[in-house]
Amino acid sequence: MSKWQQYERVFSHFDENGDGRISPSELQQCVRKMGGELSAMDAETTIKFLDLDEDGSVKLEDFVKFVEGGEEEERERDLKEAFKMYEMEESCCITPKSLKRMLSRLGESKTIDECRIMISHFDLNGDGVLSFDEFKIGVAFIGYL
Repeated sequence: MSKWQQYERVFSHFDENGDGRISPSELQQCVRKMGGELSAMDAETTIKFLDLDEDGSVKLEDFVKFVEGGEEEERERDLKEAFKMYEMEESCCITPKSLKRMLSRLGESKTIDECRIMISHFDLNGDGVLSFDEFKIGVAFIGYL
């Protein structure tokens, strides 16, 4: 699967009505499905931040520019540090068990099944765990909320 196809797959999770745009309400719905909460105001703010052409929604091109842009080295280093906090004993992946453990440390109680569902949203190759590349794509959008 190419990098562009990976971006399209993640983007499609958010673009619930398939119109090629992510609206604030779609962003809220997706975050809820993953077990989180996002206020309407925070969703609006996030969309405004990511919306490069200021049309009130995020298109795939906006999403890709955001994921790939910025101070790449620093961002990559920060993401690797965050990934290490979630991964299971140097396994180079985030498992449902390791996600549950880290969320528990953060005061967020989730079952293993809930963690499997959260992982499945960004598990691009369907192996049930998140690699660093899958984590990076997911965090690029969700992590900046």
